[in-house]
Amino acid sequence: MEIKIDPELVKIDEIDKEIINLLNEDGRMSYRKISRDLGISVGTVHNRVDKLMKTGVIRKFVPLIDHSCLGYKLTAIIGVRVKGGFLKNWETQTAYNKNVLGVYDVTGEFDAILIAKFKDTSELDMFIKELLKEPNVQRTYTQTVLNVVTEDMGSSKIL
Repeated sequence: MEIKIDPELVKIDEIDKEIINLLNEDGRMSYRKISRDLGISVGTVHNRVDKLMKTGVIRKFVPLIDHSCLGYKLTAIIGVRVKGGFLKNWETQTAYNKNVLGVYDVTGEFDAILIAKFKDTSELDMFIKELLKEPNVQRTYTQTVLNVVTEDMGSSKIL
């Protein structure tokens, strides 16, 4: 499906917000259930979800994985300083590492922040050592997460 984004911000109304909230709670909820919960027709739900997808408000439907159930109990936040002019290529290459969940361009002392998950500290140690072997990486700074207080990357609360 081709995503067509209007140059202006996408406008959504209360019904769109309610549909998004319901899908955020259960991405497999049927359009029929949504229509009953909101008192609107199934066709309206279908059209609105289709519009939300075409405008890019909803990018895709995916399972929310609890990585700790799979043994990835260690979350690391890694600041990386990259040689000038190489950031974009380095980020593209690094984003494909299986442990990396997020790559962010940032301001400040580092050029990028990585969010990554590991099974243990030895796996994190190997990852950092491999990062530092890369010729364009100048420096890293790693913090490990002790407790996740809140983590909801698909939150609809902002609406």
